[in-house]
Amino acid sequence: MRNKYVIFIICIVALVIIEKENNIISRQPQQTPDPLSLFNGSILYDNEGVNSTQIVDVDQTGQKHIILLATTRTGSSFVGEFFNQLGTNMFYLFEPLWHVERTLSEDTGIPNSNISSIAYRDVLLSLFLCDFSSLESFISPAPLEHVTPALFRRESSMALCEEQVCTPVQKNVFERYRCRTRRCGPLNFTLASKSCLKKKHKAIKTVRVRQLESLRLLVEDPRLDIKVIQLVRDPRAVLASRMVAFSSKYQTWKSWAANGEVPIDDEEVKRLQGNCNQIRESAELGLSQPEWLENRYMLVRYEDIARYPMQKAAEMYGFTGIPFTSHAREWIIKNTHASEVASGVYSTQKNSSEQVEKWRYSIPFKLAQVVQEVCGPTMELFGYRFVDSEETLVNKTISLLEEKQFNFSYVADFTS
Repeated sequence: MRNKYVIFIICIVALVIIEKENNIISRQPQQTPDPLSLFNGSILYDNEGVNSTQIVDVDQTGQKHIILLATTRTGSSFVGEFFNQLGTNMFYLFEPLWHVERTLSEDTGIPNSNISSIAYRDVLLSLFLCDFSSLESFISPAPLEHVTPALFRRESSMALCEEQVCTPVQKNVFERYRCRTRRCGPLNFTLASKSCLKKKHKAIKTVRVRQLESLRLLVEDPRLDIKVIQLVRDPRAVLASRMVAFSSKYQTWKSWAANGEVPIDDEEVKRLQGNCNQIRESAELGLSQPEWLENRYMLVRYEDIARYPMQKAAEMYGFTGIPFTSHAREWIIKNTHASEVASGVYSTQKNSSEQVEKWRYSIPFKLAQVVQEVCGPTMELFGYRFVDSEETLVNKTISLLEEKQFNFSYVADFTS
């Protein structure tokens, strides 16, 4: 099934590319049938983007669907907890697209192409509708009767470890990402779907979606009320963090730092530049507030969250229209003032105000210069100041962060 899915996506994307080259694609995306809906065979759209084969008659008043859009090492695991900790009204998923990226990388060798974007959108749509069948097709080994011990980071979703989703422990079945709050057996997607349908709000954290534009049909889906929060961080800090967290993948950068100058035309540097450009382009699109994104996009810097966690959390809740609960506030206080910082790539416990600038002591000045050269426009957009010497880099009395306001003011509801 997985191979058929991938082959079908490739065919669709190939046709789209051919049509673009021949200038026969309409310039109005809403008049083009949504190819992702052809993949699952259950949802088709007419020329107005409205579901023409299946009208969902469900009271969705007040439901919110949140996408936390980020890249690795920007603090997204930490910020995702702001919504995960909401409690019984939230169904939160941590990086479900990890399975999609891994499968497409194995099957096509193109993990971040147009093919991936369509697959990501398809799976996100299904998950927001509490349908796990699309995701199941990417999990390896394949779930047996909708049950799997292989879901990536299951324990990072409170909703997937609640009592109503918890199955009896099975002997001799190893679940790497088992629930920590209670002893549960492998995840039953049928139970997860039922639990999801009972939750008022849904949130998904992902570092796999590269372009905000690729989410347009998802945002415009009449069954959803999607809010997109894009989380960004100083790209110099991101590189420094990745060199520590993913050490084996950054040996080239470590070699440059230790032994010589960085070749700007190297593929590693070009990849960094491409990532910065994609982040900037998505932010520029979101901040321009096109009609389809009006009041649906918010840009947040990790540095601002680290400095003012309660204020920024309140702004995010206000933006989404979800009440800011006392439980979420208590979690934020506890986990932004930790006396002992927890270790681990995905740790969410930290003294945030102290952690935010530690990178300045770990990244060599020559690497910071390279980042500034290839990511300059991105840094300027987000208000990250450049350094011209190693002395400036490590001098914490000199702020590298401009005070900038990216969004309208949002006021959170503190009544819950």
